Amino acid sequence: MVTATFRFDTALDTFLPRERRGHAWTVPCARAATVKHMVEALGVPHTEVGTVTIDERPAPLDELLADGASVYVPAAQPVVLPAAEARFVADAHLGALARFLRMAGFDTLYDNAIDDAAVEACARDDGRIALTRDRELLKRRGVLRGAYVRALKPEQQLHEVFRRFGLAGAMRPFTRCLSCNTPLRTVPKTQVEARLPPSVRATHEHFLACDTCHGVFWQGSHWRRMRGLLDNVAGPDAQAPMTL
Repeated sequence: MVTATFRFDTALDTFLPRERRGHAWTVPCARAATVKHMVEALGVPHTEVGTVTIDERPAPLDELLADGASVYVPAAQPVVLPAAEARFVADAHLGALARFLRMAGFDTLYDNAIDDAAVEACARDDGRIALTRDRELLKRRGVLRGAYVRALKPEQQLHEVFRRFGLAGAMRPFTRCLSCNTPLRTVPKTQVEARLPPSVRATHEHFLACDTCHGVFWQGSHWRRMRGLLDNVAGPDAQAPMTL
């Protein structure tokens, strides 16, 4: 065994017992223990960690811990993801958040029966970012990128994910189906009018359709409420053009 002293950023207090918050403490470690192994054993998923320092020098998470090492663990900092990398998989408890992300135009896999192994597989095999409130899921080896969602209410969760990954500039509202995540396409009214309520048929001319679940979408009162939510999340300086 070796011993190492750990101190965690206060932004990571969520993951630590109260008696270990706000100060350094020394713990025994196996000789083959890496930084990642010990950080996660102490309660913090690797996805929530920034650049760790050992004895005041930057260190990778796979570095072995030497006896007497002094380790500082900062919280992960917000990033701005390129649009092509803003692809997510949400666990079974984040269905409303998944719909909001799809509403904003982000490729987001979700199923209310998805289990942790399936989330891990999607994250690993498709290069997706795992979103969850289960810290143990984020410790899985196949989850290379992810985020622990702290907020409880879906609108606050959306704000949190937007800030964490800098999504405002990549937002493309109403380009994905809220139900099945398929990209939507513009369709002529004549192609869908048989499926429209009479009031919509009389008052709307522009429509989007999903080729997977065959849903049809238009700019009604629900669209205006959702547009207001997205405007609030993105901020006044980050409005993306509409497709309609």
